[in-house]
Amino acid sequence: MSSKFKNFGLISLGMIAGVAGSMQFDALAQKNVGVPLPIDELRQLADVFGLIKSDYVETVEDKKLLTEAISGMVASLDPHSAYLDKKAFKELREGTQGKFVGLGIEVGMEDGYVKVISPIEDSPAYRAGLKAGDLITRLDSTPVKGMTLDEAVKRMRGEPNTKITLTIARKEEDKPLLITIMRQEIRVQSVKSKVVEPGYGWIRVSQFQEPTVDDMAKKISAMYAQDPNLKGLVLDLRNDPGGVLPGAIGVSAAFLPKDVVIVSTNGQLPDSKATFYARREYYGNRSGGDPLAKLPEAVKKVKMVVLVNAGSASASEIVAGALQDYKRATIMGTQTFGKGSVQTIRQLSSDTAVKLTTARYYTPNGRSIQAKGIVPDMMVDETAEGDGLNGLRLHEADLQKHLSNDKDKDKDAAAPANRVDELEEEQRILALEKKRKPVELGGKDDFQLAQALNFLKGAPVQVSKVKVVENKKETTINNKDEKKAADEKKEKEKPTVK
Repeated sequence: MSSKFKNFGLISLGMIAGVAGSMQFDALAQKNVGVPLPIDELRQLADVFGLIKSDYVETVEDKKLLTEAISGMVASLDPHSAYLDKKAFKELREGTQGKFVGLGIEVGMEDGYVKVISPIEDSPAYRAGLKAGDLITRLDSTPVKGMTLDEAVKRMRGEPNTKITLTIARKEEDKPLLITIMRQEIRVQSVKSKVVEPGYGWIRVSQFQEPTVDDMAKKISAMYAQDPNLKGLVLDLRNDPGGVLPGAIGVSAAFLPKDVVIVSTNGQLPDSKATFYARREYYGNRSGGDPLAKLPEAVKKVKMVVLVNAGSASASEIVAGALQDYKRATIMGTQTFGKGSVQTIRQLSSDTAVKLTTARYYTPNGRSIQAKGIVPDMMVDETAEGDGLNGLRLHEADLQKHLSNDKDKDKDAAAPANRVDELEEEQRILALEKKRKPVELGGKDDFQLAQALNFLKGAPVQVSKVKVVENKKETTINNKDEKKAADEKKEKEKPTVK
């Protein structure tokens, strides 16, 4: 694909670094792991350090050299491991609490420019009109070309109520756009809901934060207060990049029987081999009660659809995978991102840390999400005309140095199913995109939501003809008979609910 991302690093400006991965926080990383030090290699590192100090054209501070060495070492592992300096660590902690200072965009690097992956809902960037796919070519008057992603991100961050002017190259515009944005402290509302029509509710989780489970419980209770006879519920996880693990466990637990397995992890250390259940201790606040205790009984049995797409990653994939394995909901949309790895925050000092990939996630059936994602039960395109750019969107399997899927004997099978590489097809889809207006998720023109409602009512659903590739065996989920066959196969693999 001609637009394949290079040196990708998804960073929410002021939010959580990484693909908002489901994270766990750990104490000071002073663990005696008993690994002998490679003396020869460390001596070589010291030699290089000495050469730079003595021979480099300019004087370089010791702290800068050592910090960059640590950062490069950790970043070389996979796309989601990173060294967090004082500022990045502070912003990460703020992000998990649902507040941050910045512009509110998720970005990557493409051909030397900063590419907007997605503006965060209700952020300054969102209100200023930034769009997914925009290329940022200048920050104020400084060209982006030649900067690293980290350097560009640091320039875009700043103090609250300060301005920055972005020069934007947009495919449908003949001239560059100048967009001035005010940096702000933003409190993200991670859960939205409404009764879309009598008998049917819609609840959207845009990111998994510490308050998400409490907020969702309140939203669900409010919907049932408005309409006690809800016949169907749509859980919308599209473009949800993930967040904290307890949020994913709590959202899943709201719709599943108590004590069932939600997700498990496996890694090198004993404490990375864990199983997480639908119990209050895994999702509730330590000081509070059970936020799900007062939910209506009906929420455990109401007919459900979960909407996902290529922007659904990590924690949202945990939820979709659990509800799919237990046959609690029908997963609808397009194949998810495929980020099934655990990032643990190991604090190095009072204000620095390492975000390190320590394990992989597995659904209750033991499926690995990593570099594969969740394949919907019903593939539904973004619009009635087709899939738009979803087939060209980045997935975990596209990232350099991505962790492999350990459940796949053939690692090539981990690649996203609906990958489109032909330049001609890419140009055709881009041409269609230029004619199409942006769709508000949950709005009246939301095609996938309309299909979810049709399914809940028993009406026909316009499904995609996209082919799903699993272990090099092609299956096409595009009619009711094939859907029924796929359901019967999954029923046999269904985990036991106690």
